[in-house]
Amino acid sequence: MCERAQIPLFATQESSAFAIDLLRAYLSKHFADRTTMHGVFMDILGLGVMITGESGLGKSELGLELISRGNGLVADDAVDLYRINQTTIEGRCPELLENLLEVRGIGLLDIRAIFGETAVRRKMRLKLIVHLVRKETLERDYERLPHEPLTQDVLGVPVRKVVIQVVAGRNIAVLVEAAVRNSILQLRGIDTYQEFIARHQRAMASK
Repeated sequence: MCERAQIPLFATQESSAFAIDLLRAYLSKHFADRTTMHGVFMDILGLGVMITGESGLGKSELGLELISRGNGLVADDAVDLYRINQTTIEGRCPELLENLLEVRGIGLLDIRAIFGETAVRRKMRLKLIVHLVRKETLERDYERLPHEPLTQDVLGVPVRKVVIQVVAGRNIAVLVEAAVRNSILQLRGIDTYQEFIARHQRAMASK
């Protein structure tokens, strides 16, 4: 009957609940909205972080330094992003670029071969975007202390975003890790900026 009606049919010896859960997970990923983003996608302190920015600011070099500090690479240059549910974006590396990081002046580096298995990740959930800018861009387009957390829309999901100015002498890797630690606190409900505003208001009220 299925052949006549051209309806796919399969059978399994597994329980129906197990088969349904497996199919739901597979189909949600197979039919998920997807896009490709330019940047370096990493596991930094357990958080999925996309490093983006203007050309020539050293995103891949920053990625290499973060890897040397014990963080993990998911993808460099092109990152495949999938919306696996209403609030979650998952990032993966295209098969062609797996384990590879391109550094200007050196070429392609096989991160897995150089740093070992623990230096690469197969996939991560995107939780934070770190955007690198030059000084003039920061002064022109962004507030020094934004009143509300910045976000960027990715496949219809707002993703937290921080902007870091790149100038000679700044340790960008340390700043990125600090931004990640601060974002982890915010995800736990601890907002340092709002606590500062409340402290300032209490101080003004007591005068």
